[in-house]
Amino acid sequence: MLRLVAAGRSNRLIAEELFISPKTASVHVSNILAKLGASGRGEAAAIAHRLGVFDE
Repeated sequence: MLRLVAAGRSNRLIAEELFISPKTASVHVSNILAKLGASGRGEAAAIAHRLGVFDE
């Protein structure tokens, strides 16, 4: 989910990709932002990159 947020996907696009409702996607994104202490999607993506979430 965080990868999709960081890729700039909207809740609707995330929902389509994960076969969930847009409302469910919205709830998950909100929970991720809260857990990271991020004020928005861009900040969440920056935090994830700093933490090495996307390192393979």
